[in-house]
Amino acid sequence: MKRTTLGIFFVVLTVAVLGSLLTISVSAQTTGTNWTGTFYNNTDLSGSPAASNEPYPSGVFANWGSGSPLRADNSTPVPGVNPDNFSARFTSSQVFSTAGTYTFTVYVDDGVRVFVNSAIVLDQFNQNTTGNYRTFTFQQTVSAGQTLSITLEFVEFTGNAVMSFQWGLSTGGTPTGPTATAVPPALGNVFTVRGLALRTGPYLGASMIGVVRPDFNFPILEKNFDEGLFPWYKIQDNNQRIGWVSGRYLNVTGNIDLVPERSTHFDQIDNPSDLPVLLDVVGYTRSVMNFRRRPSQRTTLLGQIPWGDPVEVIGRTVQGGQNFWLQVRYKGVVGWIYAPFVKLEGVVDAVPIR
Repeated sequence: MKRTTLGIFFVVLTVAVLGSLLTISVSAQTTGTNWTGTFYNNTDLSGSPAASNEPYPSGVFANWGSGSPLRADNSTPVPGVNPDNFSARFTSSQVFSTAGTYTFTVYVDDGVRVFVNSAIVLDQFNQNTTGNYRTFTFQQTVSAGQTLSITLEFVEFTGNAVMSFQWGLSTGGTPTGPTATAVPPALGNVFTVRGLALRTGPYLGASMIGVVRPDFNFPILEKNFDEGLFPWYKIQDNNQRIGWVSGRYLNVTGNIDLVPERSTHFDQIDNPSDLPVLLDVVGYTRSVMNFRRRPSQRTTLLGQIPWGDPVEVIGRTVQGGQNFWLQVRYKGVVGWIYAPFVKLEGVVDAVPIR
């Protein structure tokens, strides 16, 4: 199993309270600073430690896979610690500069126990859930400048070892107890650019749903390599929108190999025999047009359409309220051409948006 850092992704948590759904919005997450880890070659934190005073200056957020636990550099094993049947205690003191109620989130495989100021707030320690990632949440209300002493106790039996802990300011209701959900195998975070287009498909010319901003990590649901140059990832953003983003400006953490590779609805709309004939919308090319398999210059070139030739328009993508790419049928072949260089005649609004 590939061992990689597991980032932060929860910005909205939904829990069941008294039979109804309650939404808790969580601000940008932090993992805290200056953690110290102590490791034991047993599952109950007993006896002499196998390793002590291991620094984790940026927090406890790791997917160690099936190997031994790693140091903070995420590449060097902690000396003397077994890959299975070990336990660890992580401690730190965290200063909360802003008053409010904070939601703490723990991702774990296998067991975890959390103490805040020596009081136990979460106990799922003796849970052998090999192969079952779980998420737990709890809340703490603090005053401005208050310091909390936090202890995480972690146990790994067999299989993959995951331990990730973070928190953020929360609004809304309070969970009645720990909640458990699956942890996605990989997460994405926008970097280098201020915003990344969220689209209906894994193509530069697919319709634009919105813009994904930095400062949030998102679960990666699927992947696609149809464009060839860069991978595309299907994500769910912090506004609960689902769409595709280019991997060129997405920093990926976690095990991307576990994310399924999928085709998209674009693969289901390019068979000429399955598409209706729409004689009322015709396009006339205003230059020699490249005719492509998908709405992107990075996809296969099917041929060229001469200047002025008519094409049957059967689909379109939009961006900024304008037609972006057109799905057309030309001499029995279905493909895509760039919309700004096409004169359209007919009821264009009736053409489906892909």
